[in-house]
Amino acid sequence: MDRLEKYRPYFTKDYLMGPNSFRLLDELLRRSPGNARFDRTLDLGCGMALTSVFLANETDAGHVYAFDLWVSASDNYTRIQAHHLEDKVIPIHGDAMDMPFAHGYFDAVVSVDAYHYFGCREGVFREKILPFVKKGGSVMIAVPGLREEPKGELKELFTTWAEGDDAELFKTPEWWKNLLAEECGDQCDVAVKEGECFDEAWKDWFDSGHEYGVRDIQFLDKGLDRILNFILIYVRKR
Repeated sequence: MDRLEKYRPYFTKDYLMGPNSFRLLDELLRRSPGNARFDRTLDLGCGMALTSVFLANETDAGHVYAFDLWVSASDNYTRIQAHHLEDKVIPIHGDAMDMPFAHGYFDAVVSVDAYHYFGCREGVFREKILPFVKKGGSVMIAVPGLREEPKGELKELFTTWAEGDDAELFKTPEWWKNLLAEECGDQCDVAVKEGECFDEAWKDWFDSGHEYGVRDIQFLDKGLDRILNFILIYVRKR
């Protein structure tokens, strides 16, 4: 059975916060380097901690730290208990710009549909994320992005859809590759790929019936799907 099928009860408007994060995470893991380790994993921007549950069940992680600013640790702990993972998944409420962990603590930092909200600025990855990764450890990020910079009518459509400052959070694969190569210097190997689950992830969001999904489908049908994509980022600390 496709491992995603186990999580289908969560493909609803009560749990999805946008295009299906389970599909993004599944692809992020499937296309990760074969030598990636997950023993001590940070799920950065975990939302309702369902991606943390997925990481705990579908990787060899010994412990997953479910870290989020917007959802309380107590709320997430209730969901973690429902999956009988309270000894494996640790919920923490906190800010990615001020994390309470020891440097070199994590084998893997994973972030799905969250990193772009705080990580587009110079210095964030170098100063706020990379120090917490062990030598030989990995950072794996999935974010929404752009195939190319929008122009003309598509630019007007995109900025109307993204509403103000949010438009600045969507970057191309080349932009992310250049930023992280600069941030890492000679400390890391960086790979950036375009995601393949675009249609499926968006369809799950549309099918959920969420009011924002109903709004989004109108914009994608007008041509926005020609410039949007998902971006998979892999950084290995040497």
